[in-house]
Amino acid sequence: MPTVTTPDRSAAAVLVGVDLGVPHFDGELEELGLLAETAGLHPVARLTCKRKAPDAALFVGSGKAEEIRLLAASEGAQEVLFDQALSPVQQRNLERAIGLPVNDRTLLILEIFAQRARSHEGKLQVELARLQYLSTRLVRRWSHLERQQGGIGTRGGPGETQIELDRRMIGEAIKRTKERLVKVKRQRQTQRRQRERRETFNISLVGYTNAGKSTLFNALVKARAYAADQLFATLDTTTRQLYLGDTDGMGGRSVSLSDTVGFIRDLPHGLVDAFEATLQEAADADLLLHVVDAGNPAFPEQMDEVRRVLREIGAGELPQLLVFNKLDTLDAARRPLALQDEIELDGRRHTRIFASARSGEGLPLLRAELARRAQAQAGAAEEPVAIGHNGGLHSRDTDSRDSDE
Repeated sequence: MPTVTTPDRSAAAVLVGVDLGVPHFDGELEELGLLAETAGLHPVARLTCKRKAPDAALFVGSGKAEEIRLLAASEGAQEVLFDQALSPVQQRNLERAIGLPVNDRTLLILEIFAQRARSHEGKLQVELARLQYLSTRLVRRWSHLERQQGGIGTRGGPGETQIELDRRMIGEAIKRTKERLVKVKRQRQTQRRQRERRETFNISLVGYTNAGKSTLFNALVKARAYAADQLFATLDTTTRQLYLGDTDGMGGRSVSLSDTVGFIRDLPHGLVDAFEATLQEAADADLLLHVVDAGNPAFPEQMDEVRRVLREIGAGELPQLLVFNKLDTLDAARRPLALQDEIELDGRRHTRIFASARSGEGLPLLRAELARRAQAQAGAAEEPVAIGHNGGLHSRDTDSRDSDE
C-alpha cells in the first residue's frame, strides 16, 4: 500500500502561509511554527503572501513557488510546510516545482496525533483519520502507479489498475478500522450507562490546545496527567474524581472531572469525525469547563473555534463555566479587577473565573463555584418534577485510558 510523505522529524522546514482574506490569518505563522516544533521539525524560514484565491495548480502561483524554492535552498531546508490544506494536485505540482517534500497543516496535525495517541481507541482514531487523508492522495500522487501491460481486454489510461487496487486496499482498511471503533464505542456506551446509574455530576475540560487544561486538571485532582507547554500535549481522555469539600453545611461532594483533547483552528474534518467518541466525553457532560489562555492575544478567536467545534459535536448548548487560565502570565496593567465576573457569548451570560493552574491563584474560587453548581444539580434531581429531565447526572470511570486498553 502506498504511504503519505510524513514529516522528517529532524528536518529543517520553510513555513508558508497564504492570506486569502480570512480574519484569523496568522501573519507571523506562530501556530504553524509551534505545530512544526511539536512534530519535531525545525523552522528555519517563514514566508507569507496575499492572494484573492488559491492558484488551482500551485496554490501560490508559479512566481511565488520559485521564490519558495530559492528560499529553501538558501536556508538548507529539507521540507516545506503550508499553513493551509493543499489538494493532492497542488501538493504534487509544488513538489515538482520546489524539488522538496511539501506537506500541509492537515498532515502535520495528523502526524502529531499519531505520535501522541496512547490508548487503543486513540490509536484507532488516528489510524482512521490518516487512512481517510491517504485516500485523497491516490490520484497521480506516486510514481509507482503504472498500469500492468498485457492481458485480454485491458483498457484505460496509465495507472488505472494500480490506483484501483490501492483505493480498494485503503477502503478495506478504513472499513476494518471503523468496525473496531464501533466496538470501542459500544464499550463506552455500556460504561456510560453504568456511570449514569451512579448519578455523579460530570465536568469536562475543553479549550484550545495549549490553554493549560491538563495543568489545571492536575492542580484540581492532584493527578499526574502529562502536561507540557506545547500543542496537543495530551490526546487521550483522562477522568478522575474531584472532591469539592463541604459547601453550605451540606456535606462533601465528589464530582467527575475529565480532561479532553484540545481544539485547534482548521482541525481536519477527518479528525473531528475520527475523534467523535473521545469528544463525546464533552457532549455528555453536565458542565463544560472552558479553559482559555488569558495571556494569548488571540484568545477571542480561539474561543470562537472551540465553540464552533462544540456546536459541531452537539455540545454547543451545554452549560459552560469559563476559566481564564495563566493569570500569572499577565502583567499588572492587564490583570482583572475581580477574579470572578460574567461575560456574554452568543447571547448568553456565562460566569468567568480568572485563575492560574501553576500558582494556584483563583482555584479556591473555582472549586467553590463547581461545588455550588454540583449541589444545585443534585437538588434539582431530587425534586419529583425533575423526573425525565435532560440534565443527566453522569459519572466517569477512574481513568478512561485504562478502560480503553
